[in-house]
Amino acid sequence: MRASLLVLAVFVGSSLALVCQEIDGRLTQIDVSNGQVFGVNSGNSIYTRYGNSWVQLPGALKHVTVGPAGVWGVNTENLIYKLVGGRWVQAQGLLKQIDAGGDQFVAGVNMQDNIFCLNRDATVTTRGGETSIPWNLLPGALKYYSCGPYSCWGVNSAGQIYVMKGVTPNACMGSKAWQLVPGALSMIEVSTDGSVYGVNSAKDVYRRDGVSAANPAGTGWTYLSMCGKSKHVSYDLGVLWVISLEDKILTCS
Repeated sequence: MRASLLVLAVFVGSSLALVCQEIDGRLTQIDVSNGQVFGVNSGNSIYTRYGNSWVQLPGALKHVTVGPAGVWGVNTENLIYKLVGGRWVQAQGLLKQIDAGGDQFVAGVNMQDNIFCLNRDATVTTRGGETSIPWNLLPGALKYYSCGPYSCWGVNSAGQIYVMKGVTPNACMGSKAWQLVPGALSMIEVSTDGSVYGVNSAKDVYRRDGVSAANPAGTGWTYLSMCGKSKHVSYDLGVLWVISLEDKILTCS
């Protein structure tokens, strides 16, 4: 992907009428899917939500993800872990950010912004201890990458937004042709139902409108002013989970 010096963009659309409320706890990153909620705090402690309470899991991660591909995470040394039978097992490879939102496949980026994904069979059968697993290297460079049921979205170091169409469980690389999407974001997340949300460099939250299987790139952006200044978002089952700059946790619906 060709780098660009132009990192500012105009987002169109009016603010969506959501109501946000703060819940207990403090997290730096969160991921939600199919009713499950996982997150990590500033000390790299790992938590999951049971009912109205947070339960700490063993281990330490800087980024955790949950989705159809299971529960995965990476630690401060960029080692990759998968939750198997209630315990973390190390998977081969190094990533700084990982996403389990694809249709039973995982994807992520490494320290050099190289982009990788793992097809369904390898994702499902990985149990830790393998000397090698068949990671696929995608073209381009991204600092954050997230997948859904029919597309994957990412942002590069310049804040440019790209979408990869045609992804399937057995062809996680998709078409291998990136489509540049107008706008600029610092992070982006695709939900299990295909919805797309992100945060820009000004810490404002946006939603991509018009996203569907027929039109994975969508039609425009809506600014969600009620979320306030935020650093991370994740969406599931009609609820947008937001992490504020102070690590407060908001649920918006």
